[in-house]
Amino acid sequence: MNRMIGLKKCLVASSLIMMLAACGESAEKEPQSKDGLLSTDLVNNPQSAAGLDTALFNELPTMEFEDSVHDFGMLTEGMKATYGFEFVNNGKKPLIVSAAKGSCGCAVAEYPRDPVAPGASGIIQVLFDTYGKSGHQEKSISVTTNSQRGVHMLYIKADVKAAQ
Repeated sequence: MNRMIGLKKCLVASSLIMMLAACGESAEKEPQSKDGLLSTDLVNNPQSAAGLDTALFNELPTMEFEDSVHDFGMLTEGMKATYGFEFVNNGKKPLIVSAAKGSCGCAVAEYPRDPVAPGASGIIQVLFDTYGKSGHQEKSISVTTNSQRGVHMLYIKADVKAAQ
């Protein structure tokens, strides 16, 4: 019986030592940037448990849209309509768009894959496929960035009449 308890203690101790050693190894390694990847310097979160670092927050990029809602008006079922939402980075750091996702498969967005420099502009191109749709339609696109706001919402709408 004592031998089983000793074996269990030994297993627990060796597991604990392995976990601590593994944690120490990963903590010592610094993240390395590989060719073609963005520098982690571009992504910085000014909010922490200690509160908001306003100086750092004011340095972040911005994403300011000319308009965040587009009305396609009257469309016929089966049509594919596109619209480009133009934006400007009025911040002090490069803007990175990491995702742009429609609320359904009928609204698909394309976004700049490269950082948008301060003062530069870009376009979020949205394709709305009316196949299988009829009546009044309203869809949203969420754009995830490293900007002050983080997530920006864009909206499209249309009235779709049935195909003849």
